[in-house]
Amino acid sequence: MVPEFFCSADLREAGNRLRVGGTTISEIFCGLKLTHDGSLAAIEDDRLLFSIEAEKLENRARYSALNTWCDLIAVLDGQGLRPEELTSIAVDGWGRTAGEDTHQVHVIDDAGARRPVPVASYRDSPGTGIDPLSRPFETAELFGDGLVKFRSFSHATGHALAGYCSSPFAQRGESALIVVWDGGMAPCLYHYDPVRRSLRPLRWLSDVLGGLYPIFATHLEPFRTGDGALDTDARKLETVILPVSGKAMAYAALGSPDDDVLAAMAAASSRHRPNDVVPMYLWSRSVLRDLAPKKLSDATLMASMQEYLGGLLVEALRRFVIEHEEFRGTPLALSGGCALNIKWNARVRDSGLFSEVWVPPFPNDAGSAIGAACAEMIDRTGNSALHWSAFAGPEVVPGAEVPEGWSSTPCTLDELAELLAVEGEPVIVLTGRAEIGPRALGHRSIIAPAIDAGMLDRLNELKQRASYRPVAPICLEDAAPDVFSPGTRDPYMLFEHQVRPEWRARVPAVVHVDGSARLQTVGAENPVMYELLTAYRRRTGVPVLCNTSANFNGSGFFPDVASAARWGKVRYIWSEGALYRSEAGR
Repeated sequence: MVPEFFCSADLREAGNRLRVGGTTISEIFCGLKLTHDGSLAAIEDDRLLFSIEAEKLENRARYSALNTWCDLIAVLDGQGLRPEELTSIAVDGWGRTAGEDTHQVHVIDDAGARRPVPVASYRDSPGTGIDPLSRPFETAELFGDGLVKFRSFSHATGHALAGYCSSPFAQRGESALIVVWDGGMAPCLYHYDPVRRSLRPLRWLSDVLGGLYPIFATHLEPFRTGDGALDTDARKLETVILPVSGKAMAYAALGSPDDDVLAAMAAASSRHRPNDVVPMYLWSRSVLRDLAPKKLSDATLMASMQEYLGGLLVEALRRFVIEHEEFRGTPLALSGGCALNIKWNARVRDSGLFSEVWVPPFPNDAGSAIGAACAEMIDRTGNSALHWSAFAGPEVVPGAEVPEGWSSTPCTLDELAELLAVEGEPVIVLTGRAEIGPRALGHRSIIAPAIDAGMLDRLNELKQRASYRPVAPICLEDAAPDVFSPGTRDPYMLFEHQVRPEWRARVPAVVHVDGSARLQTVGAENPVMYELLTAYRRRTGVPVLCNTSANFNGSGFFPDVASAARWGKVRYIWSEGALYRSEAGR
């Protein structure tokens, strides 16, 4: 069973119901994430209206903050809301900045000055008895001159609620365990009871911060940063470290875990507990120093790192279940940035410890505003289940004119499938509301045939990506078990699958070097991709296409056709029933 998903039209209709005759008839809960991966989310009663991430506006840089008065007001206005119409506001918590005694973030006023916003902490504290959902009211100048009342919940609490409230077991009213593992925190295990509306941090599963994975990777040649100096500057960690994890996960497939490396990592953990920035650097250098005589490849080191951390997580969960048999078979949600690692997610799912393992499409900080708003939803409505769609980002920005050098003709999805089958060219697809979270799921995607082995290299070249990076397959849900193992429902690309041997030569462009794939399955809840793939299969007998994000290098998804045309690296753009063709050709 899966949550009840709502398409973009449902979200627009919900927004139109907010006011009748000038009277507010619904409660609107607003969540704000003001730091990196900034976003603003709004929930009407128990339904997600939208979640707008800064990076998905105007081709802004990946991981951008959303923290200016101008931007916050503009986002609300663009969705037909004003600050005074918000029932309550929740701000994501954050860590202390060096030199500051309190937890605070900032908004930027119209003159460029920083206005302080007091917030909750970054982590929760297992064993203290402190209720993460019991938070005092604060005030700050969030949207302009004049204090606004709000509450702030810890960053970890936001991740936990984003994971639980979006889950199928929340829809069923079931209790669940939640693991939150993020770059700046060790994996923390929570329990949520929807009857009592109780979120309890139970224990730390290890003392390894999620940031160890990318920090270790930056010591290896493919990911080395600058002069390699040990640097704890938060801005460097955000701009240099954040992009590394996904690349390192792909690179690890080039190697295999090595027992000597795993032993060296275990030994380093006894010398340098990797629970802060400096110890993570010391841990990494200790491992590499011990292993230097073996002259191992970077791929072996990265594969071993992935194996080591994934093993720590699963074994810690196994120990917990052995000690607390009453939790065996409980459903589990995974959240925090580490839940983007498809190999770890699959390993937890395959452990058999839990009845169900759920990962939302926004486990990283892209979901923090949603999680903060969920805390207010729970408090004010008593409801813990969020009704939501993965397509709740910004709408495609309409263009008044066809971009210069391009022509436009009407084009159905059936005709687009014919073009893909006959011409074999990649096509940018821009439709409806953008995806929330980091994965392009067919609304801001480059779609291409997977039957051509050269398509992988072509897409990586177009996107200026390393040659070892894989391209994700998008596959009709009913056909996925035939093409992939296990091929189970995976609409958000969050678990590892293997391409079945008999299909590897048929769809070579989506087969990673180790035979794996970051599969996206498609059913009727994703109507554009479902219709396109159905028509493509009818013509070719192949239920699979390539899917990769449509964006400038280092930026969020294209907001409009004009941006895609300006990028200009493919011949075709399809948007809202129109096919745009480059007159120059490619």
